Amino acid sequence: MKTSRIIIYPKDIQRITGKSERYGRTLIKRIKQSRSKTADQFISLNEFAEFTGLSVDEVESYLLD
Repeated sequence: MKTSRIIIYPKDIQRITGKSERYGRTLIKRIKQSRSKTADQFISLNEFAEFTGLSVDEVESYLLD
């Protein structure tokens, strides 16, 4: 059975965008604000893909490595 993550972290955003991990933290904060989430809640892969305009398949390909 294949297991995959559904949560996105700043390091993942760094790998996807090629920008700094700090940028990843800032982007997660912006996504949380746009979705009215609290600081302790997670951002899902689908939420990240929707916010950035990327497809879920593109994002998942970076998480498999």
